[in-house]
Amino acid sequence: MPMAARKQETMSTTATPISSDVKNIELADLGKRRIEWANQSMPVLQTIRKDFIKQQPLKGIRISACLHVTTETANLAITLRDGGADVVLCASNPLSTQDDVAASLVRDYGISVFAIKGEDNDSYYKHILSALDHKPHMTMDDGADLVSVALTKRQDVLDGIIAGTEETTTGVIRLRAMAKDGQLRYPIIAVNDALTKHMFDNRYGTGQSTMDGVIRCTNALIAGSKFVVAGFGWCGRGLASRARGMGADVIVTEIDPTKAIEAVMEGYRVMSMAEAAKIGDIFVTVTGNKNVLRGEHFEAMKNGAVVANSGHFNVEIDIPALERLSSSGKRQTRDFVDEYNMKDGRKIYLLGEGRLINLAAAEGHPASVMDMSFANQALSCEYLIKNYKSLEKKVYPVPEDLDKRVARLKLESMGVKIDRLTPEQEEYLASWSEGT
Repeated sequence: MPMAARKQETMSTTATPISSDVKNIELADLGKRRIEWANQSMPVLQTIRKDFIKQQPLKGIRISACLHVTTETANLAITLRDGGADVVLCASNPLSTQDDVAASLVRDYGISVFAIKGEDNDSYYKHILSALDHKPHMTMDDGADLVSVALTKRQDVLDGIIAGTEETTTGVIRLRAMAKDGQLRYPIIAVNDALTKHMFDNRYGTGQSTMDGVIRCTNALIAGSKFVVAGFGWCGRGLASRARGMGADVIVTEIDPTKAIEAVMEGYRVMSMAEAAKIGDIFVTVTGNKNVLRGEHFEAMKNGAVVANSGHFNVEIDIPALERLSSSGKRQTRDFVDEYNMKDGRKIYLLGEGRLINLAAAEGHPASVMDMSFANQALSCEYLIKNYKSLEKKVYPVPEDLDKRVARLKLESMGVKIDRLTPEQEEYLASWSEGT
């Protein structure tokens, strides 16, 4: 895809020249309004930002972040900057950038951004390399591409990196594989595994934003459709719930027997993808694995089947197989909708090039749920600065006290009060002597 951007030197609000590569700096006015809109729904991050401004826990720390460039991410980047960090941001997916937000971060907030929606593969990795040119002390990843490139192509920056964080399931899987192989060079906190992240962001955020992306692409009526959800992790649970809430006949496919029986007991139909492929109208993969939808499934699908992915990478759908089965290539019928003509005359529709449909065609998760996820990111950065010297080169969970702090702050922002244990109850739970 041709690039509609040019390298530019832009003056930040502190009059320091910053390097960036964004689509159009003139989009910044809209981006700034949207960043401010999202900020209103992120009270936990607002609280942390106020503390960061006073305490400057990240002063002098260079952070390279590879995240979806959205309004919510912008507020995280601003919080890190206000905590004293020198932040550079690049995209973690070629289709997930909001160009107006990227422009505003550069012009209004003095944050270097290397991201353009629709950038080709070469530009995507060029932008990651630009983020690593920052010579970071910390990495902040969503999918582990930043860490992977540092380990393979930019080993010159590794000695300066003291720690990092990871936002999503796919990235955590990759990082644990690196650690197992002895390749991970510094400690990383798996923000994805925080309860206040995956139980809410993955379930409620992915559920709602994925449906939003599918509907924006297709304008399809969900009620009455056979909606196939591949994977019943937290993302799959949320998506299945939202699809059922809109009147769909939801079918779940799984490889884990425990998750499969949970889906059965939740009232969903559970079957193999080979069976589901014959009857499904809309298919969405949320597994974190590759080739979940492949050639034999495309061959079995009905005419007009819609295929999408909401996992981090587009490898969940075997797009090369879809291309091989097509008799005349593809054509774009709507924004983010590619029509593939099968050799037998059937048509299969692929949404968003198989990339994260909730960000490719919609706006990603609502700010109110990303509030908790990015609060975990900010607090994890602070924790790592204080504790990295005592940590090994492996993947760590978010400390429980930080996770609970985020939950408490969220409840307070919602005006919700909960009970506390009485001294008698604490004593009872800590003892073994009192029985029947």
